[in-house]
Amino acid sequence: MSRGSLISMLAVSSALAADPGWVAKSNRNAQVLIATGARFFPEGASRNGVTGLDEQILDLKPEISERRVAAARADLETLRGRLRSEKDPLVRQDLEILIRSAEDSIRGAELAKKYSIPYSNIAQTIFSGLQGLLDDQVAASRRPAALVRLKRYTGLEKGYTPLTQLAERRTRERLFTPGLLGPAKAEVEKDLANSAAFVEGIGQLFQKYDIAGYQEPYARLTEQIAAYNDFVRKEVLPRSRVDFRLPAELYDFSLRQYGVDIPATELAAMAHTAFDQIREEMKPLARRIAGEKGWNVTDYRDVIRELKKDQLVGEQILPHYHKRIAEIEDIIRRERLVSLPNRAARMIVASPAETAAQPAPHMKPPRLIGNTGESGVFVLPLNIPGPAGASQRYDDFTFAAASWTLTCHEVRPGHEMQFAAMVENGVSQARAIFAFNSVNVEGWGLYSEFIMRPFMPLDGQLVSLQHRLMRAARAFLDPELHMGKITPDEARRVLLEDVVLSPAMTTQEVERYMFRSPGQATSYFYGFTRLSQLRAETEKELGAKFDQQKYHDFILSQGLLPPALLRKAVRADFIGPRLAL
Repeated sequence: MSRGSLISMLAVSSALAADPGWVAKSNRNAQVLIATGARFFPEGASRNGVTGLDEQILDLKPEISERRVAAARADLETLRGRLRSEKDPLVRQDLEILIRSAEDSIRGAELAKKYSIPYSNIAQTIFSGLQGLLDDQVAASRRPAALVRLKRYTGLEKGYTPLTQLAERRTRERLFTPGLLGPAKAEVEKDLANSAAFVEGIGQLFQKYDIAGYQEPYARLTEQIAAYNDFVRKEVLPRSRVDFRLPAELYDFSLRQYGVDIPATELAAMAHTAFDQIREEMKPLARRIAGEKGWNVTDYRDVIRELKKDQLVGEQILPHYHKRIAEIEDIIRRERLVSLPNRAARMIVASPAETAAQPAPHMKPPRLIGNTGESGVFVLPLNIPGPAGASQRYDDFTFAAASWTLTCHEVRPGHEMQFAAMVENGVSQARAIFAFNSVNVEGWGLYSEFIMRPFMPLDGQLVSLQHRLMRAARAFLDPELHMGKITPDEARRVLLEDVVLSPAMTTQEVERYMFRSPGQATSYFYGFTRLSQLRAETEKELGAKFDQQKYHDFILSQGLLPPALLRKAVRADFIGPRLAL
């Protein structure tokens, strides 16, 4: 965002912000990037709500990277031209967001070409593409398109080459190029181990939705993925790198993509300080809980272990969480924390394939374009699939004290309301889709835990602090692993012993830092830190005029603005008008 654009935002009035005309104009600009995304990755565009793409599949044909960069450069030229002539400050702001997205796309491709051998987890890619159509919230009339996609993925339709072959060719093109890094060995091994869960999950989706005629292409897909895995095992795995660490340039770009706009060293230092402070806050609370329950243990670690012993199992889990959602909604209304929607929240327990794709609790967002009532879904995994049927089971989310903070984060007032607000308030597509990053999203999730914690029972408060401790740990473990300051074993020790995570949760956490999404886990702590600072600043300026329900409603109405822009919006359109009264 340019200095001029930031200054212009200060001049935006509340009346202008409420005018829907600028949103329609901004959305026409967003179509430039949406159309390009649909051309290269139609599954993702379809999932976001772009129509007419249900049968189309991603482009992995030769020179795909070069063609994507060329398209991004053309989009960039178009958007910059529109920015030069645009007068509306909000439309200009959204154009800056779109331009940043195009620039990052180009930069990401350049860095990949500079450093990396192309490598794809094809089983997961295909599972994701089919799951986007085979879903309870997708209209039944659209679901048969999944069979067309399956046939195209497998090359059974004329003009299509099996996706596994295209992925293999793309890897072979640069497999032996001197100086390039292969994927992390741990990543490749994990992908091979998870492959069966994705293949089985695809078959289960077609069976669940009774899609006739899937058996032959599914059998072909099973053979093709087996052959692709054989290629990966024999040729990619020997070229993989034992040292998972990313080059500093790649890691810094990853942090930027997730929304962290300070150096990794500064982030880690902040997180270490917060980690120590949170532990001190947990100690007296743990002693109070132990006293009330008559336990001899007093250390916060031991108290959490005692709380974990009362596990919910099987059919107890979903009813417990639905009851917890209702209790939290009552608190939100009573304390006037934020305006609640008039519909029920949705939650499911993850399948093995869904868990392999995302082994941590998460919110599956609704489509953000053309939404006709679809809502986000809270997905709760219970274990991590492993080879030969082995698995590690979580105990971190299936006990009563944990359900308070997890529900606040993923459901209400957290992510479910965040995405619902974007759909229901008509937020521009630039803010809903192209400003989307983990700092903007996860900061609100952790902030939601924070505003609810005073109203939780004591054991819920302790586990809420434990989860915040985990987010602080992430923000120094993740960068310090890639800096070489700590080892994976040292990171595991911190998570197991000091944060009191299960071995299953510890495994997925360290894998997340190492290779699944380096840099992403830092975003919770950083986003929460920025939102907390903004809340404190706003309360100080407004004093008795501060209304937290109206403040939180305003924050949600802004979509996914980056922290710096959100602060400008709060000052111009929330603080300013109230000080003028």
